[in-house]
Amino acid sequence: MNYAATLAVLVVLAFCFPLTVRLGLQLGVPEVYTASVLGALLIFALATYLVRWQVNRHRDTLARLDAARAQVLADPENPRAYFVGGEHLGTLLLRLDRRREASEVIDRYARLGGARESEIVSLREALSSAERRQRRAQGEQA
Repeated sequence: MNYAATLAVLVVLAFCFPLTVRLGLQLGVPEVYTASVLGALLIFALATYLVRWQVNRHRDTLARLDAARAQVLADPENPRAYFVGGEHLGTLLLRLDRRREASEVIDRYARLGGARESEIVSLREALSSAERRQRRAQGEQA
């Protein structure tokens, strides 16, 4: 759903809410019940939208991950093959919580001749940060 469609739905809901409450009052339904039902429907719609948004975002990340892997397989010696849409394959793997695979990719990338030192350092920092978060989470569970 795009921005204009979302805005249109909000305008329609804002317009219909007072009419629905007034109609409910004429039919003998207390205002509290009408508002509660409309609020529950709004929360359900918002939750559905958020879940769909997260699923689509995850699906997009997986598609970019597949594209990056295909690029690396096609030209493993090219440092630019490790990037899709300006994002490094290692960063995508870390976002998906695949630290071991990200570590291997970062090590392979670091061995390439044309890889920038600053990119390697930032990738290793992101990896160590993810590992620290995991250790902290495991320590809290114990």
